[in-house]
Amino acid sequence: MHQLTYGDIKAATDRTAGRIRPVALARVDPGAIRTARRDPLDDREVEPCEVWLAMEFMQHTGSFKARGAQNFIQAHRDATTLPDAGVTIASGGNAGLACAWAAQQQGVRATVFLPETAPAVKVAKLHGYGAEVRLVGAEYAEALAACDEFAAATGALASHAYDHPLIAAGAGTLLEEIHQQIPGLDTVVVAVGGGGLFTGVATAAQHHGIRTVAVEPENCRALNAAIEAGRPVDVTVDSIAADSLGARRASAMALHAARQDGVHSVLVADDGIVRARQALWDHRRVAVEHGAATALAALTAPDQHADDHDLPTRPASAGRSYRPGSGEKVCVVLCGANTDPSDLVTRPPTH
Repeated sequence: MHQLTYGDIKAATDRTAGRIRPVALARVDPGAIRTARRDPLDDREVEPCEVWLAMEFMQHTGSFKARGAQNFIQAHRDATTLPDAGVTIASGGNAGLACAWAAQQQGVRATVFLPETAPAVKVAKLHGYGAEVRLVGAEYAEALAACDEFAAATGALASHAYDHPLIAAGAGTLLEEIHQQIPGLDTVVVAVGGGGLFTGVATAAQHHGIRTVAVEPENCRALNAAIEAGRPVDVTVDSIAADSLGARRASAMALHAARQDGVHSVLVADDGIVRARQALWDHRRVAVEHGAATALAALTAPDQHADDHDLPTRPASAGRSYRPGSGEKVCVVLCGANTDPSDLVTRPPTH
């Protein structure tokens, strides 16, 4: 197994320079996110936390996945290992979009396999990038099996939605940009599906001494289950965010990254994800997908195990929220916005 290193992320940063959009950051209104309570015996004044949103949904193709896809194809272009059959990938949607976009940028054919449950908006976008789209099965694992068969039969270069070092390293470039823009950053909060974004972000974050909070839907907890079992294991996939976070198992790379110091696992309920997504619309007029709102839901969920972020991670008792400490600087990654906004409620303005 390739264990991702900070050197991999630096190489990806150099390789993708000028080919991806730098992340935009927006500060959350002071006081909007509550700070953890101190011990009653601690009489020091509690300072408000400082929370930033990384608006990565503004990236090419609408999600962070463009970073890994660009790094993957550019690396193979540089090594002259791009076959005539092009590239192929299985994806719940966003990784396929990114692969198709990066392939189009490089003049390469792309064949994308998706579950039949993939949102129509993502399928339409794939066609717009010139990809051949094949819908197979009810969930990601079935689409992946079909993709593997296609690659073996045609010689197409198989990419992966998350379980590839070039993909994860490309995703890690996001943390490099965040670190440069927020001096003294303490914590980055990121949603986890199969673990590509998490692996890259956590690897770069550890290098810079930054805590990583890994957030998953409680019924879509591939990484948390892997930490608990000590190895990647299959989990059931049943969440409103399953279209982008619905991996049946986390990668071995992600599990390795999760075992680093300063990584914390949080599980959030679907209703909290829905509320966080609606809050972004209410206060920012930002329409993100449920997977992106999952990260924010960790900071807006009711206090349950909320003050344990100074303790070592104990997977069997994963937090149900993350409450920043006094004066803590936190960045929440809003990783994608390929969503149908019709279910967002537009409320009258309040005064």
